[in-house]
Amino acid sequence: MAERPVDLGWFRILAEIGRLGNLSSAARALGLTQPAVSYQIRRLEEQMKVSLLQRRHRGVELTAEGRRLFDVAARTVGDVDALARSFRNEAERSTVRLRTDYAFSSLWLIPRMHGFRQLYPGMDIQIVATQFVEQGAPDASDAAIVFGSRRELGGHGILLLPEKVVPVCSPGFAERHGPLGTPERLSAARLLHLDARGTPPWFDWTSYLDEFAISRNAAAAPGEISFNTYSLVVQAAVGEQGVAIGWMGLVDSLLASGMLVVAGPMVEASDRGYWLAPPKEMTEETGRLIAWLQSEVATA
Repeated sequence: MAERPVDLGWFRILAEIGRLGNLSSAARALGLTQPAVSYQIRRLEEQMKVSLLQRRHRGVELTAEGRRLFDVAARTVGDVDALARSFRNEAERSTVRLRTDYAFSSLWLIPRMHGFRQLYPGMDIQIVATQFVEQGAPDASDAAIVFGSRRELGGHGILLLPEKVVPVCSPGFAERHGPLGTPERLSAARLLHLDARGTPPWFDWTSYLDEFAISRNAAAAPGEISFNTYSLVVQAAVGEQGVAIGWMGLVDSLLASGMLVVAGPMVEASDRGYWLAPPKEMTEETGRLIAWLQSEVATA
């Protein structure tokens, strides 16, 4: 159904008369009666105390004063109609919302978003980053990338990044505090920690060292720092503050650039990691985003 034009009163009536040169034609175009159009023009002429139209055998013609007023009215009608179309187009454009945590959004997603923008330059995306993304299916129109286990998310999610971690630090820290490289040496190093509510569902330093049957005396390495977001942990590692647990997929570019180096053996939990939870109501735009995410992971 065609959009109803914005009511602009006599502006639109005069613009149509000037465009069509006929009262009856203007009335039909506006969905009005010819007497109603004539009445509006008479009232306008009385208010302005000028004649706006000259009646001709086959229609009407604008007077000099009518032409001047028509120029203003036509320009105003055109500007308002263009703005109204813009408003309607913006309201009709769908926005895909993707919920995820700070670490995934800042270290994996944002560095790759330029590729998505090149593929779909006109698609609107809202990235909603929060420290803790609730597990389970996202809202009806949202997609989510959530850290969890197969037991928690395998029923409706798609595993994007299985959990694989390696200790990482800056080259300068490794040079000053090395040699590192083994779990035994790491247990005596200054470590950087990510705070979690209760027992973390990912590898922390305790569970990492448990993989090698090593218990650690934290008092042996004073001056350690804890952070409430993983992005800060990584920044501290780059800043030569200590050794961090590096999630593969999140720190790959920093390792490739040499800003971080591997400081110990890898461990993994194949049933844990970042899961893509599709929305309940899939749209064409959401499908594009999900397909792109899976493609990026597959080619990484």
